[in-house]
Amino acid sequence: MSAIEHLLKPHVRDIGDFAVRRVLPSAAAQTVGPFIFFDHMGPVAMPPGKGMDVRPHPHIGLATVTYLFDGEIMHRDSVGSEQVIRPGDVNWMTAGHGIVHSERSPDAARAAGARLHGIQTWVALPQDYEGVDPSFTHHPADTLPKLERPGVRMVVIAGDAFGVRSPVAVFSRTLYVAIDMEAGASLVIPQEHAQRGLYLVEGEAALDGEALPLEHMALLSPGQPVTLTAAAPSRLMLLGGDPLDGRRFIFWNFVSSSKEAIESASQRWEEDRFPRVPGETERIPLPARRA
Repeated sequence: MSAIEHLLKPHVRDIGDFAVRRVLPSAAAQTVGPFIFFDHMGPVAMPPGKGMDVRPHPHIGLATVTYLFDGEIMHRDSVGSEQVIRPGDVNWMTAGHGIVHSERSPDAARAAGARLHGIQTWVALPQDYEGVDPSFTHHPADTLPKLERPGVRMVVIAGDAFGVRSPVAVFSRTLYVAIDMEAGASLVIPQEHAQRGLYLVEGEAALDGEALPLEHMALLSPGQPVTLTAAAPSRLMLLGGDPLDGRRFIFWNFVSSSKEAIESASQRWEEDRFPRVPGETERIPLPARRA
């Protein structure tokens, strides 16, 4: 039996000064555990004066999770948060019934020429929590659990893994781990989580001897341990957890178990009835619906 149940190919999307590789959602799988969106940003080095500028935009029904390998992002949102995220930190923003945020390169990084490399994910909230009040939490790198195995270093970003638990509060059982491996190292991925995905950020790796292509996500066959090996220095993201409690609808930045909630959020944004981000005057308009 193959260790890989599905192999998800990224779709490249241009978001201005750089491109991202989007793996979730996909035709083969809308979600892996609670994760419904997975973007690999960069690596990119921008010239002096250039930087990331994602203007204010809304979310409902999800939590955004940002984890960087390189660079900095200034996060601002409508609950009053203003936080720079740096490599190894975790920004977790719960949208609930509605939040607005912007993401920009800090002034100093922009002046020097901003760099950026990292992962952004959305976690779909369980139906009972889709309408919670919006909130934001920041977890510095030194507060996250670190694990070491021979030739392997891991950070438990959110949820539980390998016997330890992250301090990041989650809404359902979650698996999210950053893994760095030396050439020749191996790691057994246990079967303790119902759904598991492995994304190869950089390097060269295999699952039970089956090659994992660069910048692809392997959905692991359930109910069995899998041995991950690295043929070169490699970086991977392990994610998953318990399955979601039903289908989710997605339009633009909105995720919900209810089409009506998405229609309501779209109308609120068009009518400028979402809360504002302090200090921001721009906003991204609602995109046109596909026919």
